[in-house]
Amino acid sequence: MADTSAPVTLRTRKFITNRLLSRRQFILDVLHPSRANVSKSDLQEKLATLYKTDKARVVLFGFRTHFGGGRSTGFALIYDDEASQKKFEPKYRLVRSGMEPKVDKPSRKLRHERKNRAKKVRGTKKTKAAEPPKKGK
Repeated sequence: MADTSAPVTLRTRKFITNRLLSRRQFILDVLHPSRANVSKSDLQEKLATLYKTDKARVVLFGFRTHFGGGRSTGFALIYDDEASQKKFEPKYRLVRSGMEPKVDKPSRKLRHERKNRAKKVRGTKKTKAAEPPKKGK
């Protein structure tokens, strides 16, 4: 198991203050020579202290470890406030960070089967046909 207390170096590239989306955005290079990888929550905490902001306003995504290990590169966003984060951030990333509830829906295959069953009938019977067939008959 790798040493989790090993030093980690953060470097930022292409730093932009995006006033239209009220955020700071940049590419983050993480140097972790004696570790396999660094968790996003650890990076969030480090960036929050570095840029003097709340941990919840830091969004990290798209991290790839370079061949041979020891270095990862990804994208980081730091929003100015929660309202702008909810407004501009994609839904799936809000769900990931725990700011939105996950929409629980049936599997893709089940939805397609339901749709195709409903196509075979007309009128008000469509809702009954959309329900799954009874087992045992």
